[in-house]
Amino acid sequence: MSIEISKRAMNQIRTAASLESVDLSSVMLRVAVVPGGCSGLSYELGWDTTAMDSDEIAALEDVKIVVDRKSALYLDGSTLDFSDGLEGQGFHFNNPQAARTCACGESFGL
Repeated sequence: MSIEISKRAMNQIRTAASLESVDLSSVMLRVAVVPGGCSGLSYELGWDTTAMDSDEIAALEDVKIVVDRKSALYLDGSTLDFSDGLEGQGFHFNNPQAARTCACGESFGL
């Protein structure tokens, strides 16, 4: 799996897990690309306890990341970052494969 996670994003993942009482030793962060948004595809993040045989799993420090095979193709080379500045608070993907993105940055197209 070729997804990088910035230190800011990793810190925010840990903070969210703590606030939500998520045990990172048994729960994974699922990253997915789903149809939707004004550019056609959207990113989705969520906690998951089950991985499918076809999922790709990576351990980044104390966080396990799981991505389904199709999403992995869209996410290859991407970096997950977190911003709390003037441009908006939240997780953001820097995806070199995205040919276009919407104005809010929540969706992309190839």
